[in-house]
Amino acid sequence: MKEKKFNDVIGDFTNIVFKVVIITLSLVVMFIINMNTDLKEFLPTIYEPAKMSTDTDNATEKAVKNNPLWVAPDLSTIADDETRWETEYGKDLIAHTAKYLGPNGTKLKISNGLNCQNCHLEAGTKAWGNNYGSVASTYPKFRARSGSEENIYKRVNDCFERSLNGKPLDTLGREMQAIKKYIEFIGSNVQKGMKAEGSGLKDLPFLNRAVNPNKGAIVYKEKCLSCHQTNGEDVFALDGKEYVYPPLWGKNSYNDGAGLYRITFFAKYVKYNMPLGATHEKPLLSDEEAWDVAAFVNSQSRPHINVTTDWPDISKKPVDHPFGPYIDTFSELQHKFGPWKPIQEQMKSLIAVK
Repeated sequence: MKEKKFNDVIGDFTNIVFKVVIITLSLVVMFIINMNTDLKEFLPTIYEPAKMSTDTDNATEKAVKNNPLWVAPDLSTIADDETRWETEYGKDLIAHTAKYLGPNGTKLKISNGLNCQNCHLEAGTKAWGNNYGSVASTYPKFRARSGSEENIYKRVNDCFERSLNGKPLDTLGREMQAIKKYIEFIGSNVQKGMKAEGSGLKDLPFLNRAVNPNKGAIVYKEKCLSCHQTNGEDVFALDGKEYVYPPLWGKNSYNDGAGLYRITFFAKYVKYNMPLGATHEKPLLSDEEAWDVAAFVNSQSRPHINVTTDWPDISKKPVDHPFGPYIDTFSELQHKFGPWKPIQEQMKSLIAVK
């Protein structure tokens, strides 16, 4: 019995000594760390210096630091209630244009039923999704297509008349003012005169051949048909006011004066955004598939608009503009389908001589 008690005492004493040693070592380590020694290099899981916070270290800036591409500011940060309401209304008009301004619109009936965000993804905020990141910072500006300086009103109404195949908005009306306020707010974190990284569409290298609508038809059938249907027709939501998946051709789609009717625009758009789930980081189409499906879609019938006054200086026409006249010797067919490199080279030499 005495021997057992003695062993228990020895065990207790050993435990106490062990704990004292651990506590002492911990205190020594903490003391050394607090003395700013280089021990932190050897103790990465223990030593984690606190990050100093500042007044400007907000959520948007953190997102920008983690992602160098443009990130739109949060509408909830708008302090004034009336301004925030008008800006949110502008966002809703972009996201659900047809609900307010489509064939069954609750405010006006002036467009084909597409939503602005069918072309400007996530209400114009998605990186490389044809977003509005650089609109406020670069407008007003000279545009070669019209041959004049344009403001935001003109740019928005261009979309209504071309992409939405409709009529222009009253520039003094509540809807236009709300859209303008929204576009200006989401671009408010871009310095005037600068272009936000990730705005617009990401570049896609030209093919060394003409794009092929027949190959594009195969791509469409395999990767696009399930949403946009056999004939590229519309799929309406249950409310009958908006499309679940927008029509890619036909009487309810964008007309032949829209930006997406240019194959180089459409190819860049689908490459980094389509089919659903694709991103600029993880595209789901190869370059050739993107070019060919763009050729297929833009070979289908759609509304026509008179664009004879576009690009009054024909030397400024894009290489893929499908309507002449041109300063070069290539046909309308090659301008539409390529190959574009020979056109590009000849245009450069002609402009240099001029």
